[in-house]
Amino acid sequence: MAIVNEDPVVEKVRYSDEELQEFKELILEKLAKAKEDYAMLKGAIDHSGSNDTEDTSPSFKVLEEGAFSQAKEEASQLAQRQYKFIQNLEAALVRIENKTYGVCRVTGKLIPKERLKLVPHATLSVEGKNLINK
Repeated sequence: MAIVNEDPVVEKVRYSDEELQEFKELILEKLAKAKEDYAMLKGAIDHSGSNDTEDTSPSFKVLEEGAFSQAKEEASQLAQRQYKFIQNLEAALVRIENKTYGVCRVTGKLIPKERLKLVPHATLSVEGKNLINK
C-alpha cells in the first residue's frame, strides 16, 4: 500500500514582509498627500492667508458673505472626510506593523492586492463587504 503524500495547497494567511513594505510605502505617500490636502482645507476654513476683499470693501463683504459661508461649510465637510481618511491610513500602518494588514476582518482571507492598491486602508474584501450588506 503506497502512501501518497498529498501536499494540499496552503492558502496564504498574510502578506510577506516585502509585500507589507510595498504597501507601507504606498500608504505613506498617500498619507503625505492627504495631510497636505487637509492643511489646505483647514486654511480655507480658517481663511488664513487670504488676499481677497475682506480688508478693503465692506460692500463686497456683504455680497459675498452667503457664498463664503457655503464655501466654508463645503470645505469643512471635505476636511472632515480628509481627516477620517488620514485616520484610516494611519490605522492601516498599525496593521502593517502588526502584520495583520490585508486580512479581511469578516472572512479572514487575504484582500486581493489590486483592491489594496486602490483602497489601501480597506479592511474588507469584496466578499466580506457583500456578506455584511446582506
